Amino acid sequence: MTEKDRPSGNGAAEPGWLGKDQLDAWMNLAQVLMLLPSALDRQLRDEAGVPHAYYQILATLSAEPQRAMRMTDLARAVGTTTSRLSHAVASLEQRDWVARRACPSDKRGQIAVLTDAGFATLEAAAPGHVAEVRRRIFDHLSDADVVHLRDITAKILPGLA
Repeated sequence: MTEKDRPSGNGAAEPGWLGKDQLDAWMNLAQVLMLLPSALDRQLRDEAGVPHAYYQILATLSAEPQRAMRMTDLARAVGTTTSRLSHAVASLEQRDWVARRACPSDKRGQIAVLTDAGFATLEAAAPGHVAEVRRRIFDHLSDADVVHLRDITAKILPGLA
């Protein structure tokens, strides 16, 4: 709703309505947030048999020293709850892509470790995934656009964490 479309006069404090440019930017972003995850998930499932959420877990672990990460930190890094991550990791364990081990510094903590089989799965899925990300996002942007996108998302992310 733009400022000119806002309702008037109920006595409640008015929100700071979006201006036209803000509303257009928001609607575009909302569409990207709705469409992109399903497009990436579809590509990964079709080509590699891996859901996008699992791919993100494998990729995040692969970037860590010893391909290992505390479960609570991993949940935060992939943007999910510890409960959802635990269910996903249980499924990844059944596939022998991830193993869990006890955290040496905290008896209640667990560490997720990317197995060699999980790394091989990630290596096989990565080229198609990267190509899809390029096709869906970066092929439509100039180098300057990419820098702007990076800077804009860096400003938005802290408010979401």
